[in-house]
Amino acid sequence: MDAQLLLFVLAVFGISIGAGFLGSLLGLGGAIIVTPALTLLFGLDIRYAIGASIVSVIATSSGAAIAYIRDGITNVRIGMFLEIGTTLGAITGAFLSALVDPRFLSVTFGVLLLYSGIMMALKTKSELPEGVRNHPLSARLRLASSYRDPALGRDVAYNVDGAWGGLGMMYAAGVISGLLGIGSGAFKVMAMDLFMKLPMKVSSATSNFMIGVTAAASAGIYFLRGDIDPQVAAPVALGVLLGATVGARVMKRLKSRVLRLVFVPVLAVVAIQMIVKGVAP
Repeated sequence: MDAQLLLFVLAVFGISIGAGFLGSLLGLGGAIIVTPALTLLFGLDIRYAIGASIVSVIATSSGAAIAYIRDGITNVRIGMFLEIGTTLGAITGAFLSALVDPRFLSVTFGVLLLYSGIMMALKTKSELPEGVRNHPLSARLRLASSYRDPALGRDVAYNVDGAWGGLGMMYAAGVISGLLGIGSGAFKVMAMDLFMKLPMKVSSATSNFMIGVTAAASAGIYFLRGDIDPQVAAPVALGVLLGATVGARVMKRLKSRVLRLVFVPVLAVVAIQMIVKGVAP
């Protein structure tokens, strides 16, 4: 390995550690950092950047989801329930891609994310949702649960409201993913936090579990296309896995309002990126 390639690998590895750390904290996957870094900083072809980003999402989920499931923070029942909406939405998006202008949808969902970010910012002083009723569908599917919160030093029991609203938002997230080829971790966390009124930690952990399932389903296609370059994907996977493992340990000790304070600016960045992508000629 020559010196230039070694420096490239080490730089990608370092950036991927940060991507995995932030992704595991917020349930977004590492793609939100990996793709821009590879294309803008290293001038990598967008096809290989997206292929490496898919790998980063799987690595983030692998590094964080296991720890979150073991600690009981991930709600697997909610994750599998919402995956129905995401999968159906992705199929719809694939069919609509030839009929609908993706730029219009990009602007629409960017504005929606900005609005959601404002709503979440208003809740930054609230540690846990209060007065949440258990939706009849949630009760039927036994979605309500509890987890141990080391930051609060107690068990946290929670109900699940807005089951249909959360499922509808997951469908929309699937559509936008299918049309624009982007991850939908931000939509997943937003839906669970605003519509279903879950604790922020549960939203983030469950999103980590879901994005891994979604990414694994599409990774094979990227591999068969030849869009996954081992020299790029390998340091990305190792770095993201390391960062996600550390991030999962840190997240358990943070309070939910701290997670919101970190999540809202990231949500705003994603929203602005989508709006710019939609209005750009």
